[in-house]
Amino acid sequence: MRARLALIMLALLGAGCASTTGVGYYWQSVTGHLRLMQAARPVDQWLSDPQTPSALKDRLALAQRIRNFAVTDLALPDNASYHRYADLQRRAVVYNVVAAPALSLTLQTWCFPVAGCVGYRGYFSEDDAQAFGRSLDASLEVNVYPVPAYSTLGWMNWAGGDPLLNTFIGYPEGELARLVFHELAHQVVYVRNDTVFNESFATAVERLGGTRWLQTRALPQAQAEYARFDERRRAFRALTGTVRLRLQTLYRDPSLDDATKLQRKAVVMEDFRREYAGLRSQWNGFAGYDGFVARANNASFAAQAAYDELVPGFMTLFEREDRDYARFYDAVRALAELPKEERHKALHGLAGTAVASGTSARP
Repeated sequence: MRARLALIMLALLGAGCASTTGVGYYWQSVTGHLRLMQAARPVDQWLSDPQTPSALKDRLALAQRIRNFAVTDLALPDNASYHRYADLQRRAVVYNVVAAPALSLTLQTWCFPVAGCVGYRGYFSEDDAQAFGRSLDASLEVNVYPVPAYSTLGWMNWAGGDPLLNTFIGYPEGELARLVFHELAHQVVYVRNDTVFNESFATAVERLGGTRWLQTRALPQAQAEYARFDERRRAFRALTGTVRLRLQTLYRDPSLDDATKLQRKAVVMEDFRREYAGLRSQWNGFAGYDGFVARANNASFAAQAAYDELVPGFMTLFEREDRDYARFYDAVRALAELPKEERHKALHGLAGTAVASGTSARP
C-alpha cells in the first residue's frame, strides 16, 4: 500500500482541537511537527557540509532536480517545500491508525476543522498510535502502519515548507520523484471530507509525472531499477484489488448471514496470503509488502483503496485536457466545487467513457 502517500493535517494548523481529539493529540501533533521543522536545514547547507556523506549528497542533489522538474514540467507549486532536509533518526515520520468494521471496507473517520473528515489518525510516536488503536471499539479491525511522508497542504511554506526526509530520500529514483509529485499535488487541490478524491488526484499526478521524469530525465540504469520495482508493485496492486473486490462482494451479499460471511472472509484472506507467497517467491528476496500482508485486514484494504478508486477518471481527464497540466488542474478544481457524490460520479463516468471507447490514458 502506498502508505507513504498519507496526509496528516497537524493540530498546529488547526486540525486538532481539544473538543474532538483531546489535548494529548493536539500536543503530540504540535510538538512532533515542530521537532521535524527544527531538524530541517536547507539542502545547500547539507551539500556544502564536508560531514555529509557523499551518497546523501547525491540523493539530495537528485531531489532538487526532481523538485525543479515538478515546477517546469508539471506546473506544480514553486514554493519552499522540499528545499530542506531533515534526518529524523527513525524509519517513519508518523504512524497512521485506520479502522473498519469486521464486515465492511468503510473506514472509521475522524473530523478536524481544516482537513475535514479523514479515514485515519496520525501520530508521531508509534507507541501512541498503537495505544490509540487498542482504545478503539473491539468490533473494529485496526491497522497501524508507518508513513514516510505527509503534506501540510502548503500551510507551512511560510516556515520553510515540507522538508525532504531520511524516511524516503533513499527510495529508487522513480519512486522518489513520484513521492515528491504526489505530495506537491496536495498543495494544488485539496477538498475537505473527501480522502478518496484527494488521494486519487495526487496518485494520478505522481503516476503521470513519474513516468515523464523517467522517460526524459533518468538514466537507463535508473529506468531499469524502477521497472523492476514497478513490476512488483503492479502485481501486488492487482492482487489486492482482486481481494478487495471479493471482500466487497461478500459483505454486500444479502443472502448470507454474518456468521457465514465471516467464515468466507477467512477463506478469502487465506487465499490472499497464499497467492502473495507465490508472488514473493518470484521476487528474488524482495520483501517490501510483507508488512502489509502481515497486518492485512479490512482497515488496510480500505485505506489502500483511497489511492486507487478515482485514478482512472483523473487520467482520462488529463487526456481530455490535451495533457496540459495547467488545464488539468483547473478542471480538477472545477470538479472540487461539485458536491461529493457528483464529483465522484463524474470521475467514474470519465473512466467508463475511456473503457467504452477502448482507449486509456497514457502516463
